[in-house]
Amino acid sequence: MTTEIGLFGSLDPETPGDTAAEDQKAPQLVYGSAEDFLHEQLLPTYVRDVDGRAAKWCIEWYFHPEAVSRIEALWRAWEHLRLDGATGISVWYRDHADHHMSVLLDPRGPFYKCDMQKHRDPEHLEPKRAPEGWFPDARA
Repeated sequence: MTTEIGLFGSLDPETPGDTAAEDQKAPQLVYGSAEDFLHEQLLPTYVRDVDGRAAKWCIEWYFHPEAVSRIEALWRAWEHLRLDGATGISVWYRDHADHHMSVLLDPRGPFYKCDMQKHRDPEHLEPKRAPEGWFPDARA
């Protein structure tokens, strides 16, 4: 049985022919969304002084696609690694939280134009498309 977990894939706890695995249920998510995870787990435990100089955050973080994607990744990794009772959370901090939060809080990161009082839309890169045929479709 495959359990859908959103845009990033699925949990497949069963191994074909493994009757013990067939009796197990897929792990339940602790948080129902990346936003719940952000407010209930991440920000209460990952506390930093957001002064606008050394660290920045946008009060309307959800208008920043990069931030949404990174927070979603942090949530999914946390949900997976929390199941490892030995070193899972340590690995999550080292490989996920410290990396993504450093990028998110960086003064030149996705919230560079914002502050804790006001959101300002980020400027998106608008590159030209390469000439036809330079990057053939690998799916073909």
